[in-house]
Amino acid sequence: MSTYETMSFHLETERLILRPWAESDAAEFSALLSERGKGTPPVERIRTSIAELLAATVTTGIALLPIQRRDESDFIGYCGLIIGRSTLEEPEIAFELFQRTHRCGYATEAAGAVLDAAMATGRKRIWATVGTWNTPSLRVLEKLGFERDRVSTEDSGEVAWLTRSLA
Repeated sequence: MSTYETMSFHLETERLILRPWAESDAAEFSALLSERGKGTPPVERIRTSIAELLAATVTTGIALLPIQRRDESDFIGYCGLIIGRSTLEEPEIAFELFQRTHRCGYATEAAGAVLDAAMATGRKRIWATVGTWNTPSLRVLEKLGFERDRVSTEDSGEVAWLTRSLA
Protein backbone atom coordinates (compact mmCIF):
# COMPACT_ATOMS: atom_id res chain seq x y z
CA MET A 1 0.00 0.00 0.00
CA SER A 2 1.24 3.48 -0.84
CA THR A 3 2.41 5.81 1.89
CA TYR A 4 1.09 8.74 -0.14
CA GLU A 5 -2.28 10.46 -0.12
CA THR A 6 -4.52 9.86 -3.12
CA MET A 7 -4.17 12.60 -5.72
CA SER A 8 -7.17 14.86 -6.26
CA PHE A 9 -8.94 13.75 -9.45
CA HIS A 10 -10.79 17.02 -9.96
CA LEU A 11 -8.57 20.06 -10.47
CA GLU A 12 -9.63 23.53 -11.53
CA THR A 13 -7.62 26.50 -12.74
CA GLU A 14 -8.72 29.88 -14.00
CA ARG A 15 -9.41 28.52 -17.52
CA LEU A 16 -9.37 24.74 -17.19
CA ILE A 17 -11.05 21.79 -15.51
CA LEU A 18 -9.21 18.48 -15.11
CA ARG A 19 -11.56 15.66 -14.19
CA PRO A 20 -11.86 11.86 -14.34
CA TRP A 21 -12.26 10.14 -17.70
CA ALA A 22 -15.71 9.37 -19.10
CA GLU A 23 -16.53 6.91 -21.85
CA SER A 24 -17.80 9.92 -23.83
CA ASP A 25 -14.19 11.17 -24.06
CA ALA A 26 -13.22 8.25 -26.31
CA ALA A 27 -13.80 9.87 -29.72
CA GLU A 28 -11.96 13.09 -28.80
CA PHE A 29 -9.12 11.13 -27.15
CA SER A 30 -8.80 9.07 -30.34
CA ALA A 31 -8.67 12.28 -32.41
CA LEU A 32 -5.95 13.69 -30.14
CA LEU A 33 -3.84 10.54 -30.48
CA SER A 34 -4.25 10.67 -34.27
CA GLU A 35 -2.29 13.95 -34.25
CA ARG A 36 0.82 11.88 -33.50
CA GLY A 37 0.73 10.93 -37.20
CA LYS A 38 0.41 7.18 -36.72
CA GLY A 39 -3.23 6.80 -37.72
CA THR A 40 -6.42 7.12 -35.70
CA PRO A 41 -6.88 4.48 -33.01
CA PRO A 42 -10.32 2.80 -33.08
CA VAL A 43 -12.71 4.38 -30.56
CA GLU A 44 -13.45 0.91 -29.11
CA ARG A 45 -9.77 0.48 -28.27
CA ILE A 46 -9.73 3.94 -26.68
CA ARG A 47 -12.77 3.01 -24.54
CA THR A 48 -10.75 0.04 -23.29
CA SER A 49 -7.78 2.36 -22.62
CA ILE A 50 -10.04 4.70 -20.62
CA ALA A 51 -11.29 1.75 -18.54
CA GLU A 52 -7.66 0.73 -17.93
CA LEU A 53 -6.70 4.29 -16.93
CA LEU A 54 -9.61 4.43 -14.47
CA ALA A 55 -8.66 1.03 -13.01
CA ALA A 56 -5.00 2.09 -12.65
CA THR A 57 -6.14 5.24 -10.84
CA VAL A 58 -7.89 3.13 -8.22
CA THR A 59 -4.78 0.98 -7.76
CA THR A 60 -2.13 3.73 -7.78
CA GLY A 61 -3.91 6.79 -6.38
CA ILE A 62 -2.51 8.92 -9.24
CA ALA A 63 -4.22 9.80 -12.50
CA LEU A 64 -3.95 11.07 -16.02
CA LEU A 65 -6.90 13.47 -16.35
CA PRO A 66 -8.76 14.90 -19.34
CA ILE A 67 -8.44 18.67 -19.71
CA GLN A 68 -11.43 20.73 -20.74
CA ARG A 69 -11.65 24.45 -21.19
CA ARG A 70 -13.96 25.98 -18.60
CA ASP A 71 -15.79 28.38 -20.95
CA GLU A 72 -16.03 26.11 -24.02
CA SER A 73 -16.45 22.82 -22.06
CA ASP A 74 -14.43 21.09 -24.81
CA PHE A 75 -11.86 18.30 -24.40
CA ILE A 76 -8.45 19.69 -25.38
CA GLY A 77 -6.06 17.04 -24.07
CA TYR A 78 -4.86 15.37 -20.91
CA CYS A 79 -2.43 15.97 -18.08
CA GLY A 80 -1.57 14.04 -14.97
CA LEU A 81 0.73 11.66 -13.21
CA ILE A 82 1.76 8.26 -14.56
CA ILE A 83 4.31 5.64 -13.57
CA GLY A 84 5.70 5.67 -17.13
CA ARG A 85 9.48 5.19 -17.04
CA SER A 86 9.56 6.07 -13.34
CA THR A 87 7.99 4.79 -10.09
CA LEU A 88 4.83 5.30 -8.05
CA GLU A 89 6.93 7.06 -5.41
CA GLU A 90 8.37 9.47 -7.97
CA PRO A 91 5.89 9.42 -10.86
CA GLU A 92 6.13 11.21 -14.18
CA ILE A 93 4.03 14.15 -15.24
CA ALA A 94 2.53 13.68 -18.70
CA PHE A 95 0.55 16.01 -20.93
CA GLU A 96 -0.65 16.16 -24.53
CA LEU A 97 -2.96 18.75 -26.05
CA PHE A 98 -4.57 19.25 -29.44
CA GLN A 99 -2.24 21.23 -31.72
CA ARG A 100 -4.98 23.84 -32.23
CA THR A 101 -4.67 24.71 -28.51
CA HIS A 102 -0.87 24.97 -28.44
CA ARG A 103 0.74 28.29 -27.50
CA CYS A 104 -2.16 29.34 -25.27
CA GLY A 105 -0.51 28.42 -21.97
CA TYR A 106 -2.95 25.56 -21.32
CA ALA A 107 -0.26 22.89 -20.87
CA THR A 108 1.61 25.05 -18.34
CA GLU A 109 -1.62 25.86 -16.51
CA ALA A 110 -2.78 22.22 -16.37
CA ALA A 111 0.66 20.89 -15.40
CA GLY A 112 0.95 23.50 -12.64
CA ALA A 113 -2.34 22.26 -11.16
CA VAL A 114 -1.11 18.65 -11.40
CA LEU A 115 2.17 19.58 -9.63
CA ASP A 116 0.14 21.15 -6.81
CA ALA A 117 -1.95 17.96 -6.60
CA ALA A 118 1.25 15.87 -6.55
CA MET A 119 2.65 17.99 -3.75
CA ALA A 120 -0.56 17.44 -1.75
CA THR A 121 0.01 13.66 -1.92
CA GLY A 122 3.25 14.07 0.06
CA ARG A 123 5.57 13.21 -2.81
CA LYS A 124 8.99 14.86 -2.86
CA ARG A 125 9.97 14.64 -6.54
CA ILE A 126 8.35 14.33 -9.95
CA TRP A 127 9.95 13.23 -13.22
CA ALA A 128 9.23 14.02 -16.84
CA THR A 129 10.59 12.27 -19.92
CA VAL A 130 10.35 14.05 -23.24
CA GLY A 131 11.85 13.54 -26.69
CA THR A 132 14.71 16.03 -27.07
CA TRP A 133 13.08 17.20 -30.34
CA ASN A 134 9.93 18.32 -28.42
CA THR A 135 10.88 21.93 -27.74
CA PRO A 136 7.36 23.10 -26.75
CA SER A 137 7.02 20.43 -24.02
CA LEU A 138 10.55 21.08 -22.80
CA ARG A 139 9.68 24.78 -22.57
CA VAL A 140 6.55 24.02 -20.50
CA LEU A 141 8.60 21.89 -18.09
CA GLU A 142 11.30 24.56 -17.82
CA LYS A 143 8.64 27.17 -16.93
CA LEU A 144 7.45 24.84 -14.16
CA GLY A 145 10.92 24.52 -12.66
CA PHE A 146 11.99 21.13 -14.01
CA GLU A 147 15.71 20.61 -14.46
CA ARG A 148 17.44 18.27 -16.88
CA ASP A 149 18.85 15.19 -15.18
CA ARG A 150 20.15 13.18 -18.15
CA VAL A 151 19.51 12.13 -21.74
CA SER A 152 19.01 8.52 -22.79
CA THR A 153 18.73 6.98 -26.24
CA GLU A 154 15.70 4.83 -27.04
CA ASP A 155 14.29 3.32 -30.23
CA SER A 156 12.27 6.52 -30.72
CA GLY A 157 15.38 8.71 -30.36
CA GLU A 158 16.90 10.79 -27.58
CA VAL A 159 14.84 11.25 -24.42
CA ALA A 160 15.47 14.01 -21.91
CA TRP A 161 14.86 13.05 -18.27
CA LEU A 162 13.87 16.03 -16.15
CA THR A 163 13.10 16.26 -12.48
CA ARG A 164 11.46 18.71 -10.13
CA SER A 165 11.62 18.77 -6.36
CA LEU A 166 8.27 19.33 -4.64
CA ALA A 167 9.81 20.27 -1.29
